[in-house]
Amino acid sequence: MNRKKGSRVTLKDVAAHAGVSRATASLIVRNSPNVSDKTRKKVLASMDELGYVYDRIAANLRSKRSSTVGVIFTDIGNTFFSDLLKGVSTTLETEGFTVLLGTTFDSEEKQVRLLSTMLEHRVDGIILCPVSGSSNEPIKKITKLEIPIVHAVREIADVECDYVGIDYLIGAQMAVNHLINNGHQRIAFVGGRRESTAWQQRVEGLKQAFQAAGLEVDPSKLISTAPTRDGGALGVKELFRLGSQPTAIFCFNDLVALGVMEGVRELGIVPGKDIAVVGFDDIPEASITNPPLTTVSSFSNQIGSKAATLLHKRILDIDRPKERIILHPELVIRDSTFVISE
Repeated sequence: MNRKKGSRVTLKDVAAHAGVSRATASLIVRNSPNVSDKTRKKVLASMDELGYVYDRIAANLRSKRSSTVGVIFTDIGNTFFSDLLKGVSTTLETEGFTVLLGTTFDSEEKQVRLLSTMLEHRVDGIILCPVSGSSNEPIKKITKLEIPIVHAVREIADVECDYVGIDYLIGAQMAVNHLINNGHQRIAFVGGRRESTAWQQRVEGLKQAFQAAGLEVDPSKLISTAPTRDGGALGVKELFRLGSQPTAIFCFNDLVALGVMEGVRELGIVPGKDIAVVGFDDIPEASITNPPLTTVSSFSNQIGSKAATLLHKRILDIDRPKERIILHPELVIRDSTFVISE
């Protein structure tokens, strides 16, 4: 077997040495009863001979089920995430799991600390909504420990994990096409962090809708802010301070849209009459705000439920093929948008 001197012994090395598949070796380190005693002894002997220590300890920890899972979101104050959490909890509780919740407030430092805390509590798996621009190193370390992890809402570049999300590009196209079809051509985009995959996919959808309509994207009308109500209010003021005069604003999410509507009111502009506003997510507040918000529904409860189902499958079989579930969005038209009169 060719392996560099001093390199870490992997489960793949053990499997090759013992003449079994990696899946069989994985079953043994997780104390699965579905392996013959003869094969078990052979693989354990290879572990001892090769010095397989680190991952063996991790596997032993994994075999002691805690019946808890960690769920880490960016902002539990956003009702999109609280609704997503309902989907997670309802699904996992039926399987006998307890949910431990952590909130990062879009801080990578807090995310790393929460991941460490979850591991210290020996959770059976983690559902993570990554912060904007997350480093992939902490997640790669977790996957090397064979801790099941599912990403929801956002992805991290160069990390292979189960993922559940919405088709942000199609959702953005729906929102922008609705505005264009209503006669709007001066359309701005407000909210979200540029380093976030969710922001990038929304903007790509906007650009594609513009291109199909023969319109040019003005970079000065793409305002990046915190994905919050305050971020929306500050972002729209920045937009107008720069001299932009849009007739419509597509927002990163509904919280940003609510902030945008507050911000334009302070400028003497009436949302739904003087300027059209479109959100993203369809949180409960969207239907009762004044005016009711046109938005893209992203089915947060379903994302949570499907992420929980994927996590449970991964806990039962750590070596199963990775899955990506992308839900199709829907446009919900309300009074915050209008047709421009010719």
